[in-house]
Amino acid sequence: NIKTYNMNKKESEENTWEIIGFIKVSPSRYKTIKSLSGNDYKMPSEIAKETNLRPTQVSSALNDLKSKKLVICLNENAKKGRLYKTTKLGLKILEILK
Repeated sequence: NIKTYNMNKKESEENTWEIIGFIKVSPSRYKTIKSLSGNDYKMPSEIAKETNLRPTQVSSALNDLKSKKLVICLNENAKKGRLYKTTKLGLKILEILK
């Protein structure tokens, strides 16, 4: 979890730009998080269709984004039909990416 309460403003800002770089360096991560903008929740198959990415690319991107606390899986225990949505941090990052 990104501990903004322990960071001063400069550290928090540096961390934000680090995350933006992490997203922009990967077209798969960028397209995946853009697909989840707003308060939408989607299955990986829907993201794949919308972004023209392969399901494996979407799955990998979602895992990367999840590791940075930018997206969450709403039904983690489901084997099929998992639903993903952006976190507050993810929405903040999307605002900057627009």
